[in-house]
Amino acid sequence: MERVSVLCLSLLLCSLSGAEIIEEREISPESVNVPQPGPSDLHAVLREMSAKLAENRLMIQQLQTLNQEQAAKLKELENQVDTKQQEQAAKLKELKKQVDTQQQAQASELKSLKTRTNVTENQVESLRRDRAVGQVAFSASLLESGSRTLGPFSAQIPLVFKHVVSNIGKAYSPHTGFFTAPVRGAYHFEFYVMAFGGSQPSAVVLVKNGEHIFFAGEHQTNGHGTAANGATLLLEAGDVVSLRLYENRVIFDNQYHYSSFSGHLLFPM
Repeated sequence: MERVSVLCLSLLLCSLSGAEIIEEREISPESVNVPQPGPSDLHAVLREMSAKLAENRLMIQQLQTLNQEQAAKLKELENQVDTKQQEQAAKLKELKKQVDTQQQAQASELKSLKTRTNVTENQVESLRRDRAVGQVAFSASLLESGSRTLGPFSAQIPLVFKHVVSNIGKAYSPHTGFFTAPVRGAYHFEFYVMAFGGSQPSAVVLVKNGEHIFFAGEHQTNGHGTAANGATLLLEAGDVVSLRLYENRVIFDNQYHYSSFSGHLLFPM
């Protein structure tokens, strides 16, 4: 600051000297009588400039202090912003963690719900199938029309009951006389046969997959006679049940449908 003061004083002196030279050149001392500055005036100017320099130094110091205060406030504000950003980042991280946990829980619950839904759908479908296959029943008589005695034959022959009054589930075939089990389960069968006069007895056998199960026979030499039997069988899907006429035996039927074959599913297993 002292160098600045000296420099300013030098410039002032130079300017004053220059002004005197210009005045000396332009105006002669003979024409104009101008008083020359004395030492007291020069000291007054120096004091004034020193006061202004001191004032400027004070303002600079105040500005520097203010600048330092503002820098400190700015740094504090930046620290506060950084702290808030860190807090927000931590909160965001925690929120993301909570969302991820909730999403995982929801995904697990959704997977469990889908599993339960699939199980329920399978159960419903199974119940539908059971209900559908549970509706199995048939009943048929030997002749569609007329009156006739079949037999005797030298060998057993399958009996085809052609007059079908019911065939729920279509498990009985009126073309072959075979009942084919659609599902594994317990089935009940009944059969009735009639012999009408003559010397030949009547006899039929219930057959499961070629195996003789139950027999029904009647021998009536005069008039007519009937025989009946029944059985409950455990059948696998695809097992075949039918009636056969015994060798050297006869069976009679007419429009009243005396000779018949019936069966139905009791329950699947």
